Amino acid sequence: MEDVKILPQDEPVRLDPDRLSVLYEQLGEAGAEDVVCRAMEELALRLSMTERLYRQDRHEEMRKAARSLAGIADQVGMNSLCRVSRDVTECIDTGNEVALAAVLSRLLRIGERSLMEVWDMQG
Repeated sequence: MEDVKILPQDEPVRLDPDRLSVLYEQLGEAGAEDVVCRAMEELALRLSMTERLYRQDRHEEMRKAARSLAGIADQVGMNSLCRVSRDVTECIDTGNEVALAAVLSRLLRIGERSLMEVWDMQG
């Protein structure tokens, strides 16, 4: 037990700036900013809800929250967040509790970083 390694939990998030550009082209600056801000608020709410439902052992409701997270993330070009949200639903579907705990932790990290990244892009 002398050679315990601490693995860094630092992975880049993947955003699709083209998806945001399309929103801005279609809706104009004010409309796109409104959509993106509402999406970010909803994503933050769903991330929190997903974690709370996990702690309450309410997996079916957690699955719905993670699926909606994936859909919203996809709409605004948060590719990493979308993919990891789908991984959470897969873990629930397969009943793999160990993987679910690990992937949920990853979801929360990616979610926070993705929200910060989009916020920085808007600024």
